[in-house]
Amino acid sequence: MRKLVVSTWMSLDGIFDAETMAQWFNPYDSESRQTYIREGILGSDAILFGRKTFEMLAPYWSAQKNNEMGVAAKLNSVDKYVVSATLEKAEWENSTIIKDNLAAAITQLKQQPGNEIQVEGSATLVRSLAEAGLVDEYRFLVHPVIVGKGKRFFQDGLFQGLELIDTKTLDHGVLVLYYRPGKQKA
Repeated sequence: MRKLVVSTWMSLDGIFDAETMAQWFNPYDSESRQTYIREGILGSDAILFGRKTFEMLAPYWSAQKNNEMGVAAKLNSVDKYVVSATLEKAEWENSTIIKDNLAAAITQLKQQPGNEIQVEGSATLVRSLAEAGLVDEYRFLVHPVIVGKGKRFFQDGLFQGLELIDTKTLDHGVLVLYYRPGKQKA
């Protein structure tokens, strides 16, 4: 059975807003961070997106033809699933739209042979997956900056205890925090 892994990049206060990445993401670039991101993408058998993330990434990556950043070939060839009730076409190579029965569709994907299905960003989708008990692991790439405003990955009302299973320190104080869903301590 494949694992469903949530992989997201954020500031210390949970901002993952693509529009403000110049403030919290770009200044912390390093070879160690690039390697972590590349290894995560290359290690996935499938990628799951919410509609907004898919529409943001598809035009850029589908136009890359020379394995840019060491991941373009993988991103273009891997099976991609986009969860959306409104999207009519997913023209990025090997993309499938999941319109309804999210829990059943993801459960079926997890039961297929392989290593992992990675969810990139997609906070609204992650919330639905977490509420359905479908997330096996979270990997947070946390940048040491407090942004203060912007789109937050964690929304009000979602409560889930997590169990820390590993940490990794990258250059410039960037942390990778590995969690799995766990029981909340009393």
